Amino acid sequence: MTADAPSDERLAARTVGEAGPRVVFVHGLFGQGKNWTTAAKGLADRHRVTLLDLPNHGHSPWTDRVDYEDMAELVAAELASYGEPVTLVGHSMGGKVAMTLALRRPELLRALVVVDIAPVEYPLTGGRTDDPREESSPFAAYIAAMRAVDLGALRTREDADRALREAVPSTMVRSFLLQSLVREGVGSGRWRWRLNLETLERDLGELRGFPDPPPGATFDGPVLWIAGAKSHYVLPEDRARMDELFPSTRLVRVKHAGHWVHSEQPEVFVETLRRFLDAVE
Repeated sequence: MTADAPSDERLAARTVGEAGPRVVFVHGLFGQGKNWTTAAKGLADRHRVTLLDLPNHGHSPWTDRVDYEDMAELVAAELASYGEPVTLVGHSMGGKVAMTLALRRPELLRALVVVDIAPVEYPLTGGRTDDPREESSPFAAYIAAMRAVDLGALRTREDADRALREAVPSTMVRSFLLQSLVREGVGSGRWRWRLNLETLERDLGELRGFPDPPPGATFDGPVLWIAGAKSHYVLPEDRARMDELFPSTRLVRVKHAGHWVHSEQPEVFVETLRRFLDAVE
C-alpha cells in the first residue's frame, strides 16, 4: 500500500496480557512493535500491553510521506478505539510521535513514557556535543547500506549481515535492522525490506525535527523520561524544553546503557517502568 493511509487504514498491532490497564508501545526508526516483546512479557501479568507498528515499518501500511503529525494521528485513532486512556511508551522516533500525540490529544493518555529522545531538533550529520565518543547521526548511512543490499542475489541472512557490516559496525544494531528483512514464501522466495526505505530516506530531515506544539499546549499528566547514561540524545540543556511542555516530568538515567536502553538493560528498563506504572495507577 503506497497511498496516504486513509482513516480506515489501521496500524498493525498485537496485544499481550489479558487484563489490567493498557500500556501501548511505539518503536523507533527502522523498528517494529515486536522490538518491545521482552518489555511486554515483563508487564503482561498486570497489564494489557499493545505493540504497534508505525507507518512504513513492520506490517503497517506505507504512506506518501513520513511526518510526526501524520504518525501521531494514526496512533491516536488506534488509542481512541480502546475506549480508555492508556500509558504510551515511545523510543526515539516513537518517543517524538508519543510527545506529538500527548500535546494534541492529551485526553487519550493516562501517562507518557519517553525513551532516550528530547522534543528538540537533532543534527542531520555529526553529533550534538564535542565528546569524541558520541556516535554521529548514522541513520542516512544505515538507509544507504540497506538500499545497497542486492536483494535479488541474496542467498542467506548472513550474506545481508556481511553486506551491512562496513556501514553498521555494531552487531546489535545490524541484528536489529535485519529483523526487517523478510523472505516471501518458502525457500527460494524473494527477499524484501519491511521498511519504506525510499520515503524514509527522502524524509529523514523531517524526522530530525520536532513539530511546533499547538500554542500554549502542555501535557500535564505524569511523564517518565528514561535516558541511557552513555547516550547523547538527552542532554542537560534539553531539560528546560522538556519541563516547559511536560511539567510533571521525572528523568531517570540508566547506567551502562546507550540509545537502545530497553535492549541494553532490559531488566532495569522493565523494573523502572513497573514502578512508574504502579505510581500512576
